[in-house]
Amino acid sequence: MNRAVIRATERTRGDWLRAALLAGVLSGAACSHSPSAASSATSTPAPSSASVDLTKPPVLGDPKALALPAVVTRELPNGLRLMVVEQHELPLADFVLVIKGGGETDEAGKLGTATLATSLLKEGTTTRNSLQIADQEAFLGVDIFAGSGWDATTIQLHTPTAQLDSALALFADIALHPVFPANELERLRQTRLTSLLQVKDRGPEIANRAYAAIVYGSAAYGRPLTGDEASAKAIQQADVRRFYDTHFRPNNATLLVVGDVKPDDVERRVRAMFGAWERRDVPPASYGQPPAAKGTTIYLVDKPGAAQSSFRIGGVGVARNTPDYFPLTVMSTALGGSFTSRLNQNLRETKGYTYGASAGFGMRRTAGPFTASAEVVAAKTDSALIEFIKELRAIRDTLPKDELEKTKRYLQLQLPGRFETTGGIAGQLSQLVTYDVPLSFYNTYTQGIAAVTQADVQRVARQYIDPDKLAIVIVGDRKSIEPTLRATKLGDVVVVDIAGRPGM
Repeated sequence: MNRAVIRATERTRGDWLRAALLAGVLSGAACSHSPSAASSATSTPAPSSASVDLTKPPVLGDPKALALPAVVTRELPNGLRLMVVEQHELPLADFVLVIKGGGETDEAGKLGTATLATSLLKEGTTTRNSLQIADQEAFLGVDIFAGSGWDATTIQLHTPTAQLDSALALFADIALHPVFPANELERLRQTRLTSLLQVKDRGPEIANRAYAAIVYGSAAYGRPLTGDEASAKAIQQADVRRFYDTHFRPNNATLLVVGDVKPDDVERRVRAMFGAWERRDVPPASYGQPPAAKGTTIYLVDKPGAAQSSFRIGGVGVARNTPDYFPLTVMSTALGGSFTSRLNQNLRETKGYTYGASAGFGMRRTAGPFTASAEVVAAKTDSALIEFIKELRAIRDTLPKDELEKTKRYLQLQLPGRFETTGGIAGQLSQLVTYDVPLSFYNTYTQGIAAVTQADVQRVARQYIDPDKLAIVIVGDRKSIEPTLRATKLGDVVVVDIAGRPGM
């Protein structure tokens, strides 16, 4: 079975289930995915239009008990942690190597080292050059991806199990024997410089960079993952090699395996491929301290002639290990985490200022940002800001019971969709691994959401969202929007550049 057929099979199965669930034709028994259940589901007549009141939205059903697959955990002598989940529905397997350490480890003057080093992993090993890697990847019908973000770097393999030996050998070669060729480094450097030049013409990207710099200052999360032009030019082969040698260690890594596999067989193969990987001590990352929040301030980045204004509003939020995870998830979803959330309904559906507005907590190893955001038609910049502040104040009041229950049900019913494919399961587990969250987290997720009360939502909203201490970053045409922003009197207006530094 080739890769295209396998992908189509996964998509078709997932799409059919979602469509059936939305149509209300699946009973609890039909969710077993058995052929008889599917036949029973498809034979159930759809409700007639005469019996459906189209003036009322569908009523969300009760969440079903979710039986998640067991996770078998083992550890190699060199410290590599192995986690295996059996999923035998299709002859596929996903491998995800999670390395703790990402952009937060970048040194001053060398920002973007982690992401550049990760991009180079597939560009050459001690036995293969970049073209040979690409050729073998295509020949085997596998996908290998490497990426680095905050707090972790991952290398992912998606493969048919029929090609498991060859695919795993290629995967291990990329992970363990990169050479970071000088010519490929120079090529990727030029690509990055081009991308950084393009950033200067993209309002949303400008807003993201300025917002992070203003909220976090010189702390780790205030630095852009891809650095800037100066750092892109400064990074040398020795820098990417140092990042790799420091953090790519088995005692700093977890290998997740999900698919049509057996734990003993996986362990045997992994020992053969990764058993000689040398362990070493890994220094802890230094995150630094963000500046203390001050009175609400509007930071304006000039983008002459911009047809829209990019909004980023908020401040320092919480770490992933917060005990308030469930109340915060419910509160932020009601505020800006779904299409029917308050911000989106106000700014998009009622006012028509934007195609979408959202809000949420970027929970990381240390406190990540709380951000409310939208891209707003320029003529309504001041009006949109007023509505943003109104909603950020209103969420601090008691959330009505019906809105609370709707939000909780939305979150609970979303959960099964995250585990539809081997890649989906691996992705969910990789988040738990990155932030040292217990593997049992999803087994109690539905109950954790259900336990959130109106008092919980109000408490976390008042604790973590302070309308009087907001960083408001707006990227737009200064000439047309600055006077009206000042007229709102919602905060001092300070003109800054893309790095959050005060300008003219």
